[in-house]
Amino acid sequence: MTPVRDNKTQSRFELDVEGGTAFANYRLTPSVVIITHTETPRALRGRGIASQLVEGALALIRADGRKVIGACGFVGDYLSKHPEYADMVG
Repeated sequence: MTPVRDNKTQSRFELDVEGGTAFANYRLTPSVVIITHTETPRALRGRGIASQLVEGALALIRADGRKVIGACGFVGDYLSKHPEYADMVG
């Protein structure tokens, strides 16, 4: 499996899995990445792929020195279940 990448031209994080692409759309401010929507191809749902996507996106955001806001329900839930990212919540 390939790592999560930041597709800056489309403002989304992407994860390729078995010919499909899971993605998380975002908006940028100078200090915060606002994740607005996550989507996993229907055939790949229920396998933890969205969690892998969010985990990879958070690693990229942290490496950039930014905070994150989970404006979509999935990311908000993920952040509440993973206190190791509490320092990043903007």
